[in-house]
Amino acid sequence: MNILSRRGFLAASAAAIGAAHMPRLAFAQTVAPISLIAATRTLDINGRAATVFGLAGPGGQGLVLDPGQRFRVDLTNDLDVGTIIHWHGQTPPNAQDGVPDMPMPLLAPGETRSYDFEARPGTHWMHSHVPTQEMQLLAAPLIVRSQEDILADRQEVVMFLHDFSFRAPEEVLAEINGGHVGDGAGPSAQPDQGAPMGGMGAMLGMNHGAMGRMMGSISGMGGMAMDLNDYDWDAYLANDRTLSDPEVVQVERGGRIRLRVINAAAATVFWIETGGAEARLVAVDGHAVQPVPGTRFGLAMGQRLDIEIDLPSEGGSWPVLALREGGRERTGLILATRGAEVRRLDAMAASEAPAFDTGLAQEARLIALDALPDRPVDRSHVLMLGGSMQPYVWTINGAVWGQHQPIIARSDERVVLSFHNMSMMAHPMHLHGHVFQVVGLNGRRVAGALRDTVHVPPMTMVDVALDAGEAARWMLHCHHMPHLATGMMTEFAVTASA
Repeated sequence: MNILSRRGFLAASAAAIGAAHMPRLAFAQTVAPISLIAATRTLDINGRAATVFGLAGPGGQGLVLDPGQRFRVDLTNDLDVGTIIHWHGQTPPNAQDGVPDMPMPLLAPGETRSYDFEARPGTHWMHSHVPTQEMQLLAAPLIVRSQEDILADRQEVVMFLHDFSFRAPEEVLAEINGGHVGDGAGPSAQPDQGAPMGGMGAMLGMNHGAMGRMMGSISGMGGMAMDLNDYDWDAYLANDRTLSDPEVVQVERGGRIRLRVINAAAATVFWIETGGAEARLVAVDGHAVQPVPGTRFGLAMGQRLDIEIDLPSEGGSWPVLALREGGRERTGLILATRGAEVRRLDAMAASEAPAFDTGLAQEARLIALDALPDRPVDRSHVLMLGGSMQPYVWTINGAVWGQHQPIIARSDERVVLSFHNMSMMAHPMHLHGHVFQVVGLNGRRVAGALRDTVHVPPMTMVDVALDAGEAARWMLHCHHMPHLATGMMTEFAVTASA
């Protein structure tokens, strides 16, 4: 018989560690669907009121499900505009996936839609699949706990990251891309024939290994300028707060923390720093990896990290900070024992954070604990990621949404997708309805992490393997919202097995 320790009991039975970072548990014996409401809310951001969107569950923003609990949710749209929610990291039936008109339309104001599917354990999230709405913070954590989470002697904390502007998202997008605003749901831009993608046709015919060697060489060149950030946001938020008034999470001396970090930002990569607290990365995108020790880990948009932190036996406070890639801006929260002094933190770091994973060093350290079974590859596809800042157009295989050629497969086939990034911006590539494993980095075979979103830095190549699922149209896109809004997406079109 398993007996919970005091900390384990607290972690398992508390309705919330705090409403902002761990919404109330929705218990497994619940028969009635959980009510989830898309609505407006008001935040205090550095002393200024901001009206944003949100997803309110029974205990606050977001949902936490028990082990074995089905995802049974009634979603109500309490906004004055149509919306639709994607359950990022889950693998529901295609009709419940949450992409406009693929196949379900937006929920009209006042409409309620029901969802019912088997929940996939891990650190996940949910967000509108209308880019301007995600930029208005229409997103929240979706945590599905495992039996191991219940029994473990540790405290759980969620850190949900956003970038934020007081300006309307349409204005932000217009400034970024020179006046054009797409909706991320249809044709929105013409591919630039003069962009530095002109040589792709010849490169597509190259040997895979030669391509990897060439791209690895390019990625090591110091003379090429990367574009890290294309907009300076007004604030960077952790659990809806800035470092002017950060969340302080009460912890125990010598306690173990499972920190679930979710990057819900529209266009910002973060470095997560645990500072003086010993830490190790134990899961990415909801899937366990062999533990990786460290105090700094990178996190692209749409991705999640589970970090275990062992606190010292003495009292004190330990900031966990999220630094903006290529900038000095930062946000975060503070872990503190009862009565400990909590010092004010500057929202600007002393120096700029570097670019994330340009050599794919972090990705190369990740090894899945539950890898895909070995089997022959039935089908392979190369996806060339291209585009430029001037004009601001981002493409997959030279085309924007609406002019794309679907990436095809049959159900149950083993498929390898090779992402070749020939642009000077990174692209976090997200595939709906599937889990994939990273199996190649710049032409080198690896037994990497299981994921649903993979970060592809400039001039690099990442191969992922998956088993094609339900016969349906599944969205495949960059999770950088301005890139998505200008059409950087295609579809993974799965047909029934012969």
